[in-house]
Amino acid sequence: MITVRNVDVRVGARLLLSDVNFHIAPGDRVALVGRNGAGKTTLMRTLAGGLRPAGGTISATGPVGYLAQDPRGADQDQTVTDRVLAARGLDRVTAALRAAETAMAEARSDAERDRAMRAYTRAQDEFEALGGYAAEAVAAQVTAGVGLPGRVLSQRLGELSGGQRRRVELARILFAEQDTLLLDEPTNHLDADSIAWLRDFLSRFPGGLLMISHDTDLVATVANRVFQLDADRLAMDVYNTGWRRYQTDREAAERRRTRERANAERKAAALRAQAQKMRSHVATAVAARNMARRADTMLRDLEPARRAERVARVRLPTPEPSGRVPLAAVGLAKAYGEHRVFDGIDLAVDRGSRLVVLGLNGAGKTTLLRVLAGELRPDRGRVVPGHALRLGYFAQEHDTLDPAATVFESLSSAAPKLTGGEVRQVLGAFLFRGDDAGKPTGVLSGGEKTRLALACLVHSGANVLLLDEPTNNLDPLSRKEVLAAVGEYPGAVVMVTHDRGAVEALRPDRVLILPDGDEDLWSDQYADLVALA
Repeated sequence: MITVRNVDVRVGARLLLSDVNFHIAPGDRVALVGRNGAGKTTLMRTLAGGLRPAGGTISATGPVGYLAQDPRGADQDQTVTDRVLAARGLDRVTAALRAAETAMAEARSDAERDRAMRAYTRAQDEFEALGGYAAEAVAAQVTAGVGLPGRVLSQRLGELSGGQRRRVELARILFAEQDTLLLDEPTNHLDADSIAWLRDFLSRFPGGLLMISHDTDLVATVANRVFQLDADRLAMDVYNTGWRRYQTDREAAERRRTRERANAERKAAALRAQAQKMRSHVATAVAARNMARRADTMLRDLEPARRAERVARVRLPTPEPSGRVPLAAVGLAKAYGEHRVFDGIDLAVDRGSRLVVLGLNGAGKTTLLRVLAGELRPDRGRVVPGHALRLGYFAQEHDTLDPAATVFESLSSAAPKLTGGEVRQVLGAFLFRGDDAGKPTGVLSGGEKTRLALACLVHSGANVLLLDEPTNNLDPLSRKEVLAAVGEYPGAVVMVTHDRGAVEALRPDRVLILPDGDEDLWSDQYADLVALA
């Protein structure tokens, strides 16, 4: 479990939260909410030990599992099965069992065979102590629950799509049986069936849970407490209720604060008016000053008025003129080892056309966009750039952002013609203000990385956009802005998304189904496939 006492959270010189106190006990399922920049992801990283608090103490009892928005660092040569089993140490023990079996089979003497048998017995005892075959069965259930097909379990992590790797990390954390789970956007890259499975799993989870999620159905079903970060007061409010009751209580509290402020302002205005009248008379001057002080105190003791939530003013590039077919592909094929991702993909992206790419996780959607963007070489076939092609690529995992570069440097590099003042103006429109410009991109939350990647597209002049899950990690207001920008963009778009609203905003004229590469005119019959893709 986790106990937080008098904690301050900073990013650089900026104070995000002050004097935060809470406790997460077994059975607490907490939704962490707050406006853009309030510090949700930063607080979660601090709880997980990735950042140090600027003040106060954080203590954890029992192991804590943390799912970051963009989990990195796993050995890319490790298989999916070994990565999941490693959460309980079973990967090491199964490797020891296999090694002992090989040693017994290849033993050239009784002594070698006896040593191998003893090693096998020790490994077998440890295997059973860790749960043995029952644990392997649980791992299989969890991987299936998050939507990982059996065929990928023997593949290396480096051969998987970004969405599949994210599912592996989620499966690993759920399989580990930690006492407390910290989950940052756990439904990213999950299809509808996997989200339903996850809702059921988390609803039955006996330990402590803190989650950040823009999936309101998940929050409404799972959460029994809500922690709201208030960026105006640098504070956190604790609601010991479920999501729907929290919304009702929050709205009632906001109405109460509005009434109190209006009444106080009316009374203060009356006092000041009376004081102004009395100030000119010597006999009443002291009373007038006291009235003015009372008016000041009355307003000072009120909670500060809530500022309207900041929203990124998202726009996409004005496309440069291009030929009739600015981007095409002929006979594209890609495989990882013995796993064929896709084969024989032919594609023509006409000027101003709008194409949505659908397929189950692992069908090759992200791989196709990476090949089209020139980030990955195909095994066969070729990408054919048309006349005056200007390509803009929004990567699902934000691989195009240098984690060591600052926010300012990232946009300056993407738009070298902008002056320093113009760079800051664009960043401000995307909610990066003041000290935010000096943050390394590696410490940004998933939503911040999404906004920065979009900002880097603004002055690219791209006439073909390759968008891979452009609404992931965005709060509802920012998502609305992005979808409006996509709808208004006059250039060509190739989009991969699980978000049905994104497809509706795109208004596609064609659909490409992977891995077979079947292309068709868009019709509403394909809409039901979006959430399953």
